[in-house]
Amino acid sequence: MDSLTERTPRVVSAVKLARAAERKKAGLFLAEGFNAVSEAARSRLVRELFFTADALERHRDLITSIEAGGARVHPITDRAAKALSDTVTPQGLIAVTELVDVPIVRALAGTPRLVAVPVETAEPGNAGTVIRVADAAGADSVVLLGDSVDPHNGKCVRASAGSVFHLPIARERSIESGIDALRRAGLTIVATAADGEVDLDDADELLTQPTAWLFGNEAHGLSESVTRDADHRIRIPIHGRAESLNLATAAAICLYASARAQRRSETP
Repeated sequence: MDSLTERTPRVVSAVKLARAAERKKAGLFLAEGFNAVSEAARSRLVRELFFTADALERHRDLITSIEAGGARVHPITDRAAKALSDTVTPQGLIAVTELVDVPIVRALAGTPRLVAVPVETAEPGNAGTVIRVADAAGADSVVLLGDSVDPHNGKCVRASAGSVFHLPIARERSIESGIDALRRAGLTIVATAADGEVDLDDADELLTQPTAWLFGNEAHGLSESVTRDADHRIRIPIHGRAESLNLATAAAICLYASARAQRRSETP
């Protein structure tokens, strides 16, 4: 089988999925690298797979299993891999997969206990890391509110290390509507705030409840109107001289605090 080049129509079509508008139109996005591709395959979302000769040597079993699952597989040149990748050093393994985001009602179905809610998150690496942390902490879903980054962005997918395929991810442009949906799902809404009235070290009893954590934009945090809509405002204590914590670190601390409190409350 001849390797496809960067000019082959099938490759050219896939390259267009780097753009958000094209992803939305096609209902597809690109997942690059072993972690993302293998998790997409486990979720049975892979439609098409491109791989270089080097990737075939390293990941033959994965490629064979994806082909056996019914996806179209195509060897490609290194230049085609570079065209399909947005990294400096392409991994040579790129899958075209179905979109993973779901309606907010579906993301909050059942009785969620812990939901991560990044609000107007602009940096895809941060969004992906929050999704990964939420997955690791055992959160039920992630809800991106406001003008947040597309979770199918290549950098976001890589930063999630495959977690975009593990838990429901919803996007809701209206922050007000999103908060209303969280409240209807029975979640206590807590916001991170430097001047919050509750210290995280003293919040265990509060955090045993089903909780949705609101995390603010990297540059500006949460707006006053959003923090007012929250049921509680919680501050992360800083014991050293650091002025603040970045979004992903704050999310990790808060989500694990909730996970610990909830698990302790469930222990007989």
